[in-house]
Amino acid sequence: MHDADHSAADHDGQGLSALDGQRRPLVALAVGLIACFCLLLAGLQAWSAWHAYEAVQEDSRVATANIARALATHAQTSIRLGDAVLAEMVERIEHDGLGEAATARLTGRLRAITREVGELHGLFVYGADGKWLTSSLPRPMQGNNFDREYFQFHLLHRGSGIHVGVPVRSRSTGVWILPLSRRIDAPDGSFAGVALATLNLAWFGRFYDSFDVGTNGTILLALDNGTLIYRRPFRDDQVGMDIRTGTIWQQAQGDGLAGSFIATPRIDNIERLYSYRHLEGVPLFVASGQATDEIMSGWRRTTVQTAVLGAAALLLLACGSVALVRQIRIRERLERDLRRVGVSLRRHNASLQSLADSDALTGLANRRLFEDRLVSEYERARRSGAPFALIMADIDHFKQYNDRYGHPAGDECLRRIAGALERGARRPADLAARYGGEEFAVILADTDLTGANAVADTISAAVAALDLPHADNPAGRVTLSMGLYVGHPALAERNDPLAWIDVADRLLYEAKDAGRNRVVAREGHEAAA
Repeated sequence: MHDADHSAADHDGQGLSALDGQRRPLVALAVGLIACFCLLLAGLQAWSAWHAYEAVQEDSRVATANIARALATHAQTSIRLGDAVLAEMVERIEHDGLGEAATARLTGRLRAITREVGELHGLFVYGADGKWLTSSLPRPMQGNNFDREYFQFHLLHRGSGIHVGVPVRSRSTGVWILPLSRRIDAPDGSFAGVALATLNLAWFGRFYDSFDVGTNGTILLALDNGTLIYRRPFRDDQVGMDIRTGTIWQQAQGDGLAGSFIATPRIDNIERLYSYRHLEGVPLFVASGQATDEIMSGWRRTTVQTAVLGAAALLLLACGSVALVRQIRIRERLERDLRRVGVSLRRHNASLQSLADSDALTGLANRRLFEDRLVSEYERARRSGAPFALIMADIDHFKQYNDRYGHPAGDECLRRIAGALERGARRPADLAARYGGEEFAVILADTDLTGANAVADTISAAVAALDLPHADNPAGRVTLSMGLYVGHPALAERNDPLAWIDVADRLLYEAKDAGRNRVVAREGHEAAA
């Protein structure tokens, strides 16, 4: 109907032009047509510039979010490494004691670890009075650390978990460090001291400097309580600053593990697009920001160039438009070119979107699309009151399959299994995805336990029908273990859809522990249960 209206309008316009050509001078008719064409071209340029603006903003949001994800992974890895070292230190001390021989062995071990792990500034052991007992340093230490925040924390709090302290200057080397510590207990459970691992903030700085966030971009690492640990560009007087009154901290304390926003911090009054991410299980968050002026500079330059070129083209067109027929031909040619470019751009964008949402090997949805869909299905089910099911599936003994048959055969096996999963999730609202490695996930919208079990059985049957040999699997062929969780978001007290992955994953491991090649299912409404 829309095309028919345009055709009719064109036909009418041609008829009117023919009549006007008989009644009006050719110059007047040419001026009118040129004016209409100028308005059309200006509108197309404005439309193109607006959509380019939105695309630049979205691309920048994705880029800063990816940087924040990488920063969080780096910090998480460093802290987990420090925690593992601390756990070993505490276990050695509580088991072997701190006699002369045991202390000598421990000192050698601490020095070996520090040499091998670049993140670590040093490893230390302090007694219950705060005095140094041993460390990874090549020389004995003087002084007392009883006044340090981490020491007071463990003195007043029982528990063997890791504590991430506020950044301090090292009394042994004078550099800024981030202390990670664990409490040491005496055999009777009383406080016996502190095991300390220190991360050099310069290590974080070197990693942060490897990211291109522009001239006025920034990267920061902070405690959830608002204590700034590190900010790029680095300033010594900003370490330990309280940022709780700042926009970045306030935005980062909202709901969710990660997010993006535009803000102008008072610290430098530069408007930036920020993305933040909280570390899992650790009271830290990271943020990456790019200056909006730098983000949009390329778009502004291109827009101005396009506008200048467009104006010049229109001027030349106006000056050269002597004959009406020539103007009509020029307009028709430009319109055809614009339509072809529009179709080409839409096809290209659709192809890029498909690549961004798909797993390259199996063709299934990738993990990003799966997590996005899980959140949207959770919210939809929470509003409607309907249940939905989540299946986490894993190929049994897949590493042995790869070792025996080779990686090309392993890739083909993954593709065949992906096809079986797609055949099981047949409804438009269902989604089969490759979660990572040999692990897959299936979202079944508006599905109860009976229906979800039926789908899981269908998938198992489809995998069995493939009859892929697997000599290292007791079944003799490739099989799947599955964890199936059916939930009721409307009844859940917490609004955390991604936590449901952990529930289904635990059920998957129950299936593995029970002998593999089976489905372990559960129905509930609390993802944390």
